Amino acid sequence: MKALLIVAHGSRRKESNDEVCRLATRIDENSGPAFDLVTSAFLEISSPQIDSAVADLVDSGATEIKVFPYFLAAGTHVVNDIPKLIAEEKENHPNVHFEILPHLGALQGISTLILNQIYKGTPLNPELAALATD
Repeated sequence: MKALLIVAHGSRRKESNDEVCRLATRIDENSGPAFDLVTSAFLEISSPQIDSAVADLVDSGATEIKVFPYFLAAGTHVVNDIPKLIAEEKENHPNVHFEILPHLGALQGISTLILNQIYKGTPLNPELAALATD
């Protein structure tokens, strides 16, 4: 069973954490056959944290978990913390395959998405069109 785990920082502000959970729900509703399970976890401050989210996914039958770092830049959490925590989960669940995906800010097309939002409703400048393939 394939699962997607969206990992965000976590916030003292409940609405921020709820926003991440709603994103996971929307992805779950629209992922089609790509994922059987989609959920979110937080690195700190909020719950569930990675260990309990992984345990819930495994208890639900996940045998493959793709981890999506919901971060704009490759800071310490993306480069060190998430890989360290996932390495621990690999030890705890040796029969589960884990893959850490590129973080949000590294995704191809992110600049186009931002520009489309900025220029919503206006034609994209032809000079900016080249960014559509980044």
